[in-house]
Amino acid sequence: MTDAARESVESALEQAPVVSHLNPPPSYDLADHPVPTGREEIWRFTPLKRLRGVLDGEASDATLTRTTSLPEGVTLTTVGTEEARTLGELAPNDRPSALAAELAGSVVLIDVPADLELDEPIVVRLHGESADDLVWSRLIIRAGRFSRATVVLAHTGSARYSAITTVLVGDGADLNVLTLQDWDDDAVHLARDGIRVGRDAKVRHTAVSFGGDVVRMHANVEYAAPGGEAELLGLYFADAGQHLEHRLFADHNAPKTKSNVVYKGALQGQGAHTVWIGNVLIRQVAEGIETYEENRNLVLSDGCQADSVPNLEIETGEIEGAGHASATARFDDEQLFYLRSRGVSEKEARRLVVHGFFNDLIRKVGIPEVEEQLLATVEAELAKNVLRED
Repeated sequence: MTDAARESVESALEQAPVVSHLNPPPSYDLADHPVPTGREEIWRFTPLKRLRGVLDGEASDATLTRTTSLPEGVTLTTVGTEEARTLGELAPNDRPSALAAELAGSVVLIDVPADLELDEPIVVRLHGESADDLVWSRLIIRAGRFSRATVVLAHTGSARYSAITTVLVGDGADLNVLTLQDWDDDAVHLARDGIRVGRDAKVRHTAVSFGGDVVRMHANVEYAAPGGEAELLGLYFADAGQHLEHRLFADHNAPKTKSNVVYKGALQGQGAHTVWIGNVLIRQVAEGIETYEENRNLVLSDGCQADSVPNLEIETGEIEGAGHASATARFDDEQLFYLRSRGVSEKEARRLVVHGFFNDLIRKVGIPEVEEQLLATVEAELAKNVLRED
C-alpha cells in the first residue's frame, strides 16, 4: 500500500462514525445512554425488571475477589481514568458499560509486552459473595506488537455485576480471550467487551455462559488498520428460568479485514430463554473484507424460547464475501433413529447428539484444561433434564 493510500484509509478510520441501528454510538456521557424502557431495539429482549437496579447507577464500593495466574513478563496494574483513555480504551456504547466506566473508579490493566510469546494462559478468577453486592468493573487487556497470549476471565459466585472491558491487539499480535460465566443461579452480569484489532493481527474472543439468572454479554470488534482478523465464538446452556443474551457487532471499518462468528446454545426447562443478536457493518471503506456469522440453537425440552437475529449492513459491494445463518431446532430425529437402530438407548443417543452439537466449538477454544471443563459442564447440564431418570 502506498503512503497516499495508507493516509486515505487512516483518515477514513478517524472520521467515519458508527452508523448502525443495533449499535449506538460510543460515548462516556451518561445522558447519551438513558434508562431503557424495553421498547428500544437493543433492549426489547432483555427482562429489565430482573436486572435489580443495575441500570439505576448507584455507586458501590463492593468488589469481586480476584485471584490471578500471571506468566512471567505479564503485568497487572491499576491506572486512572485519563490514562485508560490515553491507552485507547473503547468508549461505552450502552448504559451498563457507561455506568461501569463512570463508577468503577480505577481501571485494571493487563499488559502483554511486545514480542512476548506465552505458552501458558493468563488466568483471572473473579468471585462474588452475594447477589446483594453491586459491583462495577473496568478492564483493559493490551497485547503488544507481535505478541502471542491467551487470557481467561472466569466468573463464579454471585453478584450484580456490570463490566466494561477493552481488548487492544497490537499489530501482528495473536490474542485468545475467553470469558466464562459460571455464576450461581441468582447472579446478574452485564458486560461490554470492545475489541480493536491492529494491522495483520488476529484475535479470538470466546464467551461461555452457563450460570446466572440474567447474563447479557455484548462483544464489539473494530479494526485499527487493514489485515486484521477476528473470530468470535460462543457457547451457552440455559436452564429453567435463565435468561442468557449475547450480542455481537463486527464493524468492518478497514479494508481487507476478516470476521467469523459462531455461537451455539442449548435450552432446557420451563422459561429458559436465550437471545443471540449478530450484526456486521461493512463500511464503504471496507473493500476486500470477508465476514460470516452463524448461530445454532438446540431446544431440549418444552417451555423454552430461543431468539436469534442475524444482521448485515453493507455499504460497499467490493467485498470478498459476507453471509449469515441461523437455526433453532429440537433433536434431529434422523440422528436419534440412526443411533437407536444400532442398539444405543434413547437417553445415550440424546447425550451423544448434544455432545456432537457442542464438540466442534469446544475444540476451538484452544485451552485444553478449559475444553475438558466445558465438556464436563455440558454433561452436568444434561443430567438436569435430558439424562434425568424418570
